[in-house]
Amino acid sequence: HVQLVESGGGSVQAGGSLRLSCATGDYTFRTNCLGWFRQAPGKECEGVAAIEVGGSKTYYADSVMGRFTIFKDTNKNRLDLQMDSLNPEDTGVYYCAAGVLTMCTAFAIPSFANRGQGTQVTVSS
Repeated sequence: HVQLVESGGGSVQAGGSLRLSCATGDYTFRTNCLGWFRQAPGKECEGVAAIEVGGSKTYYADSVMGRFTIFKDTNKNRLDLQMDSLNPEDTGVYYCAAGVLTMCTAFAIPSFANRGQGTQVTVSS
């Protein structure tokens, strides 16, 4: 299967923005839930955003609500995460993931085995 491939990470100052992209390949046809999770040094993985493949409902962790926006383009097999008002607590490796769930939620995203290699996001104060 085609791998999930993230891009768009980098370094930014607090208050800045970044947009992450993920090439989802054929996972948009084999799953019903796409999302992003992150892992900060020394911390557990945290699901930050999720979106239903067959619909438009989106789900966010409380920590990113109102600052992050998840987008999907199923025609282009692409999943994006727009991150605004970034703060140092957003620093970490961000992963794109895809899976099948009865209910698509941001919390469940880290449980997906189908995931990319990750892209580093560093926010400095």
